[in-house]
Order: sequence, then structure tokens, then C-alpha cells
Amino acid sequence: MIIVMGPQAQEEDIQRVSDKLKEWGYDSHISRGVERTLIGAVGAPEGEKESIAEQLSRFSGVDHVVPILKPYKLVSRESQAQTTRVKVGEVEFGSGQVGVIAGPCAVESEEQILEAARAVKAAGACALRGGVYKPRTSPYSFQGLGPEGLKLMVAAREETGLPIVTEVMNTQQIDLLAEADVLQVGARNMQHYDLLRAVGQTDKPVLLKRGFAATVQDWLRAAEYIAAAGNLRIIMCERGIRTFETQTRFTLDLGGMAAAQLETHLPVIADPSHSMGTHELVPQMALAAIAAGADGLIIEVHPHPDQALSDGPQSLTPASFHRLMTNLRAVAQAIGKEL
Repeated sequence: MIIVMGPQAQEEDIQRVSDKLKEWGYDSHISRGVERTLIGAVGAPEGEKESIAEQLSRFSGVDHVVPILKPYKLVSRESQAQTTRVKVGEVEFGSGQVGVIAGPCAVESEEQILEAARAVKAAGACALRGGVYKPRTSPYSFQGLGPEGLKLMVAAREETGLPIVTEVMNTQQIDLLAEADVLQVGARNMQHYDLLRAVGQTDKPVLLKRGFAATVQDWLRAAEYIAAAGNLRIIMCERGIRTFETQTRFTLDLGGMAAAQLETHLPVIADPSHSMGTHELVPQMALAAIAAGADGLIIEVHPHPDQALSDGPQSLTPASFHRLMTNLRAVAQAIGKEL
């Protein structure tokens, strides 16, 4: 359930409710907004919710109590109608702005990441993506540069001012990636629950990709693990699911993306690069995702895709990315948003 504190609630009112929930054996999560503070109570059995809600509604500073029926309590729209804004650099995902995160699949060299960073910055991207640790299907494929790759990402940030987004594969890597601005949990790790709890204990935004065999409900429950650990700065990412279709790498589920937006207050973006698997289809699906209401995109851009060590076929060149950004601005404007 969600306890909505009134606009005049004092800090001692909030603490009193939190202490009472703890006394009753429930976990509580405090979310402080501009005007109101929300306290999420997790662990109340269905049969007790009504009586607990009645008692809490009488506490000083409490405006009202909302019982949550969804299995994902904290990320559900039942807990918060307004979309949460997650700030990455100068862009707030979920605010009506459309943020585009772009860069190569993997950091390969200083020259490559700096060239990519300059290009996506010039085109209007809000953040730089680049994997320093890479989960690959084959153990013989390029696995990333590790700490050296992160140093190169930091250098690119220092030159361009772009926040850096990189993937974390296990709990041991979280401290190693302390200089990253956004931690990405990839599709293969969407149900790595120890990792979800661990990133939930950080103060960094988390980009959570949908697993390629996951339902929307699975995806939202994974987000709940992060939220339950204390971090609501979550950006959901639809990256395509595995279907019977073989013409594309995956099927970009824009219907599932829209359904997720009805269910959660978290911002939802799309990844047309991984879903399509070929650069020829990425622009069309990027435009379609924005037209369908995505809060942003994450797109692979490589200065020389034919030389890429990872995902070259689906990477855009700087020139094609620049053209795409021009078209994205027109689509965003047409639906009342700003790129």
C-alpha cells in the first residue's frame, strides 16, 4: 500500500508512520516529491490491508492511503499516477522530453570512443553508451576492455560533457563502475535478482532492459526488485523479444512497451538496434517507437561499423545517426514532445 502524506506533513509525521510500519513488520520506502512524500509499505497481507489503511489514515500528516493490488507495488501506476522523472545529464526521462542515448556497443579504443562521442554529441544525443564489460553469447567473442574501457569512457565524458551509460554484469562490477553515470542491466541479467538488489542500493539511475523471453509482468517485477532495495531512478527499456520471426534479430514489442507505460510510472524507452539486428531497419523502428510514445531511445552508433568488434551490422554511422535525429525531432514535435 502507499501512504500519501499531506503537503503540510512534517518530518516527524513521516518518521512516525515509518516507525509504525516497522513495528508492524512491514518494509517501508520513502519517496520525497516536490509537494508530497509517499511511503510505500511492502509485506501487508491482503486481509490486513483494509484495517491497516484505516489506522494509518488517522495518523497526523497522512492525506490518504492507497491499497495496491498489483504484485509490483512500488513501480505500479496505482502507487503514483504521474510519470517519474529520471534525470540523466540535462535530460529528464519521463518529463515529455525525448532523450536519445547513443554510442558503440563496446568500447574498443580511445580513437573509436572519442570519435563516436563527438559525433553523437553533435547530432544531439543526451548521453553516451558504451560497454566496457560485454555479455556475449560466445565465450570467444570480444568481451570488452574492462577498467581500461571505463577510463576511455570517462575521458570521452570529460571532453564532450555527455553522461556515460555502461552495462554491469554482476555485483562485483558495481564498485568498479563507480564513475559511470547510469548502470545498465542487460536483457540476459533482467532476472539476476542479486544484481537487481545491488543496483537498487546505489544512488545511480538504472537502465533495465527487458529480457528477450520476458513478459511485461516479468519485466515490471524485475524493476520492483530495484525499487524495493531503495532506488526508484529506473528507466525501463524495451529491446525486443524472441518470437518465431527470423527476418529480424528480435521483435520490437511496441505494444508491450505501451502496455508497460499503462502499468508503471517509470519512464520507458526503446532499443531499436538490438531488436532489428541490421542498421537498415533501425531508423524506421526508432521513429515508430517515438510515435508510439517512448520516453527515449538507446541506439548503437559506431564511427566505422565495418570494423566493429561487436554488433557492427546493427550500428549506425555518424552520418546516418545525424539524419535520424533530424527526423526524430519532427516526429517528437508532431506528438507534442521535444527531442
